[in-house]
Amino acid sequence: MATGQLNSGQLNSGPSDQADFAAAPWPAGPTGRVPFRAALAHTWYLTGRKLHALVRQPWVLAFSVVQPVIWLFLFGQLFRKVIDIPGFGYHGTYLDYLVPGLIAMNAMSNNMWAGMTMIEEIDRGTLNRFLVSPASRIAIMNATVAEQAVSTTVQSLIIVALGLAGGARYHGGAAGVAVMVAASIGVGVVFGALSNVVGMTLRSREAIIGVYTFFMLPLIFLSSAFMQTSLMPGWMQAIASRNPLNWVVQIGRSAVSAAPDWGAIGVRCGGLLVLAVACVAVSVLTFRSYSKNV
Repeated sequence: MATGQLNSGQLNSGPSDQADFAAAPWPAGPTGRVPFRAALAHTWYLTGRKLHALVRQPWVLAFSVVQPVIWLFLFGQLFRKVIDIPGFGYHGTYLDYLVPGLIAMNAMSNNMWAGMTMIEEIDRGTLNRFLVSPASRIAIMNATVAEQAVSTTVQSLIIVALGLAGGARYHGGAAGVAVMVAASIGVGVVFGALSNVVGMTLRSREAIIGVYTFFMLPLIFLSSAFMQTSLMPGWMQAIASRNPLNWVVQIGRSAVSAAPDWGAIGVRCGGLLVLAVACVAVSVLTFRSYSKNV
């Protein structure tokens, strides 16, 4: 629930945030649509508003990676002999195998709480105040996506550093780590956008908690985060091949390996990008529908 706390804090913008926001260029076209350059400026200032809150509460980021860190060292030690199972087919330690899975899991888990932000802003009236301003509707949603991307990046790098300290090795170097983090941002955008859709549509914290509870563990265990899919039953392998979380795990694991399969990485990244764009588009449409009914 650490992400929910962070998002609540983001609503309390300080005077400097309000001044920056007021000073931003807000020209609207004759049809009420905001020009593209103005929409970019709106996104910049609205993202800054959220990041200022993040900087004021850095401890929230630290608490958000507590669970993955526990899994990293607990599971890393508990299942370290798993790689000796015939057919596991992984060259390296189990900690090497586990880190990409935990980064993907953390990105999905934290961003699935994003809808709590929308509900908080609706309840506090913050969102409605933005709606009566000339701010771009797309910028309001893009600012949330950008803030989630920054949070996911910081959290992923913390897990990478802790994994390195624990003995994990990233043979793909900085480029491989960068690809792994970028993929985690992509899956975070997917589930963050879907969480925003749930938040704006149902406006219920219980609904978001229910969605999180229903999907979180099945998506994790129907991926190769902890176990090679080749050792799973056939029906689980079929689901895992269509699971975006598993795509991210496979992208990260291949990218930081000694011999990355860039062709497969490119295909999975392309699929993840298409899915992320589609989910963001759905969240924008849902937001526009909400704004028309206010």
